[in-house]
Amino acid sequence: MGIEIERKFLVVGDGWRDAAHEVLPMAQGYINDIGAMDRGQQKASVRIRIQGGAAFLNLKSRESGHTRQEFDYPIPVADARALLALCVGGVIDKRRHLVRHGGHLWEVDEFLGDNAGLVVAEVELGDASEKIVKPAWAGKEVTDAARYYNLALASRPFQDWTQRERDALDIPE
Repeated sequence: MGIEIERKFLVVGDGWRDAAHEVLPMAQGYINDIGAMDRGQQKASVRIRIQGGAAFLNLKSRESGHTRQEFDYPIPVADARALLALCVGGVIDKRRHLVRHGGHLWEVDEFLGDNAGLVVAEVELGDASEKIVKPAWAGKEVTDAARYYNLALASRPFQDWTQRERDALDIPE
């Protein structure tokens, strides 16, 4: 069983761009009923992702916070394209920029399409108590804010957020 331990931050400014050493175009969508996830009726998300020239079927447990069960399986790109057409909600389009900082690999997701304007950074950890050196461009932590999860962005994209929601920094620390 795979375990994902991840922290997520809003990105401030463009200081990360010069440090990015790789950029991956990505498209992903969710097969299961996003509303059922919100109501607690499903315990996992089922995601299809095309990343560069590869594709994956991913299952992730529903726990909130920075630790979740995760299962990732490579699938043919043609199958992934067909499965994306079956997704509930919108397809998430983004560019993932890989940035090394403080001994960790940071994934900076620059969202496109209906989520354009949103940029978040994620860092995966080997242990929940592992310390990180937060880069200057990593702003407010949003690990526990479900609206920043890709699953939530597929059903309610950033373009549909109110200005108050876009500006809010009232996420609990």
